[in-house]
Amino acid sequence: MARPVRVVVSGVSVSNPIPLNTYGDPFNVGFGVKLSSGASLTYTVEHTFDDVQDPAFSPATAVWYSNATVVSQTTNKDGNYAFPVTAIRLNVTAWTSGTATLTSIQAGF
Repeated sequence: MARPVRVVVSGVSVSNPIPLNTYGDPFNVGFGVKLSSGASLTYTVEHTFDDVQDPAFSPATAVWYSNATVVSQTTNKDGNYAFPVTAIRLNVTAWTSGTATLTSIQAGF
């Protein structure tokens, strides 16, 4: 059974990347973002195709793409990736209060 991976962001910043297994078959990754009670913030779930296993990988210089449906959100949302990406992260772009927690789970892990 797969174990969820969680990252939490409180403030305008990005989370650490959550590396994914691109060799999984099926790849399938589900995710959800839950805001703390009374949170006032805006977030986007992002993904990259850059090699996060490369020792020279830097999240700051990687190319990040916004998820097709979970972009500029202000409430709890969920989504998925059916096709391989190397990592996902949470990007909080506006913040007044509260936290956002990104939980992901990948098939077979």
